[in-house]
Amino acid sequence: QVQLVESGGGAVQAGGSLRLSCLATGYTENWFLCLGWFRQAPGKEREKVAAIYEGGGDPYYADSAQGRFTISLGGRHGVYLQMHSLKPEDTAIYYCATYWGEACGGPGWARDVASGRAAFQYWGRGTQVNVSS
Repeated sequence: QVQLVESGGGAVQAGGSLRLSCLATGYTENWFLCLGWFRQAPGKEREKVAAIYEGGGDPYYADSAQGRFTISLGGRHGVYLQMHSLKPEDTAIYYCATYWGEACGGPGWARDVASGRAAFQYWGRGTQVNVSS
């Protein structure tokens, strides 16, 4: 059974930093995964933040994350999200998600993530990030 567990959330002041971690367990085959971070603020729809392919290549970043957040791999099926220069509008529950298959890591995978077409299959329960002004 695939499970994703996030950690690293917390409360920081604006301008501060946090590093989120996620580990996906239960995959029985040696697939390269696509791993992503999403977030949902109160009263708002879930939005994509960043994504990365275990097989290599450039990560994907949403405009809101570009230049402030860095996604990186952490061992097999692990992923980090380093967040700097946090703003109050970054306050949200942050979720880790994974998918695999032919579309994962293919030529258009980042476009699929950006457009919302990427079919993330498994999700964690989330970790809360609170940024105060």
